[in-house]
Amino acid sequence: MWRSATICVVIVMLCGLQGCGTTVSPGQRGLRWYPLTEGLTTETLKSGFYWRAPWNDIYVYDVRLQSYTEMVDALSSDDLLVKLKTAIIMRPIAEEVYFLAQEIGADFYPRVVRPELLAAVRSVVSNYPMVVVPEKSAEIASKVQAVVVEKLKGRHLDVHSVALADIELARIVLEAVERKQSKEQEKEQKEFELTIAEKNAEIMRRLARGEGDAVRIRSEGEAEGLKIRALGQAKAQETITKTLTPEYLRYKLYDSPNAKMVLLPDNLRVPILINPDQDRGTKPTPESLMRADQDLMGRGR
Repeated sequence: MWRSATICVVIVMLCGLQGCGTTVSPGQRGLRWYPLTEGLTTETLKSGFYWRAPWNDIYVYDVRLQSYTEMVDALSSDDLLVKLKTAIIMRPIAEEVYFLAQEIGADFYPRVVRPELLAAVRSVVSNYPMVVVPEKSAEIASKVQAVVVEKLKGRHLDVHSVALADIELARIVLEAVERKQSKEQEKEQKEFELTIAEKNAEIMRRLARGEGDAVRIRSEGEAEGLKIRALGQAKAQETITKTLTPEYLRYKLYDSPNAKMVLLPDNLRVPILINPDQDRGTKPTPESLMRADQDLMGRGR
């Protein structure tokens, strides 16, 4: 009797010291552990309070999404060091907590996930040159996630996403890249200036060609005009020459107000005297008239 009472007192004291229950919070799953009998049970406990004996236990697993961050040193395809801050978001599959506990345990991240994550990051980054890693970070993260998901298949874990941030490149390489970019920009500027100079030269050549064409067209036009005027003058001269008949000339002689007409008998062989000074206003003298009469009389004899 006294022994039974002592045992009861001890049990009560143990229960008071260690507790006889476990609380499973929302977003968690629990597994009962009976070390003296059946061991780990397959039944998954949802959120709530569960009584237990002091020598038994309840293992609690958080099945909410959790983020784990790692700094990864990787070599690019050109054998240059790249440091990447890698974050993976994942969780245990709630319905497979028992198998996760049996095969891996509660420390599933350091034992399984972390090695696979580091290996995947290094493997994927090795396919990219160092200078393109920052701009290709989303693409690299997507490939890393695909590799990790494949590696963790059947491990009772759900990988939600993988992200890369705070990418650090080697300082000496960054300086070399900056110098290269500066040279490329200078080269592009020179090529741009050369293109502008070639365009200006082409414009000047076209302007000169246009001015030359304009001068040629004007010269051809003037020559054509001279040719047309010459042909017109030639045709006019030809027409005038055809119309200058002896009859027309006699008519114009008689028709002119300055013409002088002298009527002579037919077949009269005597000289015709015309005073050349008449147009100048000089009148004939009696002596000149007398000499003219004498000459006429002498020739008549």
